[in-house]
Amino acid sequence: MLRYKLMVEYDGGPFAGWQRQEGQPSVQAALEEAIFKLSAERVTVTGAGRTDAGVHARGQVAHFDLAKEFPPETVRDALNAHLRPAPVSVIEASVAAPDFHARFSATGRHYEYRILNRRAPPALDAGHVWHVMHALDADAMHKAAQALVGQHDFTTFRSVMCQAKSPVKTLDRLDVARHGEEIVIYARARSFLHHQVRSMVGTLKLVGEGKWTARDVAKALEARDRSACGPVAPPEGLTLIKVDY
Repeated sequence: MLRYKLMVEYDGGPFAGWQRQEGQPSVQAALEEAIFKLSAERVTVTGAGRTDAGVHARGQVAHFDLAKEFPPETVRDALNAHLRPAPVSVIEASVAAPDFHARFSATGRHYEYRILNRRAPPALDAGHVWHVMHALDADAMHKAAQALVGQHDFTTFRSVMCQAKSPVKTLDRLDVARHGEEIVIYARARSFLHHQVRSMVGTLKLVGEGKWTARDVAKALEARDRSACGPVAPPEGLTLIKVDY
């Protein structure tokens, strides 16, 4: 058996998420079906990040095992041919070490959240940004975000459906910057809790609006209470941009 590693890009809009779900389209199922059309083998594709419905990826990493051997270029090109017209693209394919694991070998995950901050709605970026019409203070959001950096109990910013054994995570970076009409939030950690990034973004939006202060964000973190969180940001602004190994 050979283990193949993929780098995958996708538009999460049409999917119920990365993970295979009965009766609903998923990125995992689309890849597994494409692999079957190539190899006539039923496999399980494991991803580095189990993105939610509507969440996108530019640098998702996945692996699977095949009994048949194919050149990596053939795997990439054949999967892309079989994936059409689904908005999923295999950017790279390679042969990985037998003990490589897309999820458990990862040492870092990088996410980006985009807010379009203008009166007019998006035309070209619809479905890929959170449209917020009223002005946000990105500098205030960035300053407040620093209270969340480091090792903390992130219960406040964790979905009640989260299956992680512990709410304690180490957030390496959480940066907020304005680029013209767009505000970009960048988050990096070894791993994240379910809905953690979107929960942090929704809370920081309250700071940008002037409704919360940086101290309010720190108090919400200290509360370790889901009800202390701000509103959860919608999924369409979030993209998994890179996975470290």
